[in-house]
Amino acid sequence: MESLRLYFESEFGISQSDWELFSSKLVQRYFPKKRILTHQGKVENYLSFVESGIVRLFIPKKDGELTFGFVFQGNFVSAYDSFLEQTPCEYVVETITNSVLWQLSYHDLQYIYSTSKIGNLIGRKASEELFLKKSKRELSLLRDSAQQRYLNLFKEMDVSID
Repeated sequence: MESLRLYFESEFGISQSDWELFSSKLVQRYFPKKRILTHQGKVENYLSFVESGIVRLFIPKKDGELTFGFVFQGNFVSAYDSFLEQTPCEYVVETITNSVLWQLSYHDLQYIYSTSKIGNLIGRKASEELFLKKSKRELSLLRDSAQQRYLNLFKEMDVSID
């Protein structure tokens, strides 16, 4: 939780009392690789922060799967449209490596919004981060070749390709 606290201190200047409220609602969970976090057709109940690991978002199809996003360590992950609207998800969220996530439930986030000064700022930051990732992904799908998207993935992961 220390890495998450440092992240919130650097991003928001979170006070000790706000951190205590926020962190009291977080649950650390360990997931093996290939664990489905959100099933297609189910409601997303968590906003998660990836402490370690890699998570992917994909659409199951009759002839395979269509992966449309990856989330890496130090970022938020959620089937965010389902989370916000509390409606069934149209895709799957799955770990592709052993992963450690800090999860906050929808109901606990609503409580934090209503009772803390920092809650709305944290929610806005998570929303902005998820929106920017979605926008970049959409532009890349429209603009870049499959090879370039593959190379961009390694760049995002900060991994060299030899």
